Amino acid sequence: LLLTSLSINYSVETFTMAPKGKKTSKKEEKAKAPVKVEDPLFPSRPKNFGIGGDVRPEGRDLSRFVKWPKYVRIQRQRAVLYQRLKVPPAINQFTKTLGKNEAMTVFTLFNKYRPETPAAKKQRLKEAAAAKASGKEDSSSKAPNVVKFGLKHITSLVEEKKAQLVLIACDVDPIETIMWMPALCRKMQVPFMIVKDRARLGALVHQKSATCLALTGVGKADEAQLNLLKDLAMEKYNNNPELIRKWGGGKMGLKTQAKLDKRAKALATEEAKKLASLGKA
Repeated sequence: LLLTSLSINYSVETFTMAPKGKKTSKKEEKAKAPVKVEDPLFPSRPKNFGIGGDVRPEGRDLSRFVKWPKYVRIQRQRAVLYQRLKVPPAINQFTKTLGKNEAMTVFTLFNKYRPETPAAKKQRLKEAAAAKASGKEDSSSKAPNVVKFGLKHITSLVEEKKAQLVLIACDVDPIETIMWMPALCRKMQVPFMIVKDRARLGALVHQKSATCLALTGVGKADEAQLNLLKDLAMEKYNNNPELIRKWGGGKMGLKTQAKLDKRAKALATEEAKKLASLGKA
């Protein structure tokens, strides 16, 4: 009996649990946590890895690191090459375009003689046919003065000396298609001007773009204006020896210019030291 009572007491003593402590709620723990004071010099900027987290930050120009489309890269490389390489006068003359105010005067005159649209032409032919059917005389038998376009057409007009003023676009690509036109105009003594740009010329004749335009005649009211523009063209382009002689390009980049300047300074210092050593300074 004693053994059994001892064993029972032992088991009771070994398996008795410790008294449970008081539970603290999560809200109380949060309240007790110390509040962090943010440093105004180094504010925290947590990263957002959600949707739209990779949008570039405001106010930072990252255009240098953009992979541009191929046609943009090609046109920029071409522009740089035109600056670096020596450009012959026949091509360099296309960079000498007409000034903004003068170009506005020229385009205002050409705008008065825009060719008719296909719809207007159709209407005119209908009216002419109706007039002919009714036995009336057609008053519009004489061809009106309009702007001529098309490379072959203008070439023939210049060769026949019918063109009075020729406008040539500065940005024709490839340049070989129009490169000879200024030389032809000079030879045939036809006034010409180089203007910006082929899209603007095209808009005058209801086309996407045009390499060159020509006027063969104007109304009596605009004859004085045309003569002034012809004189300006002869002075600036036809009889300007600078356009035929002056080469373009040959401009180095900023890094190369800095390198050459540094080299020139070093040579000058070396020369001064030599002169000082010889006692000639």
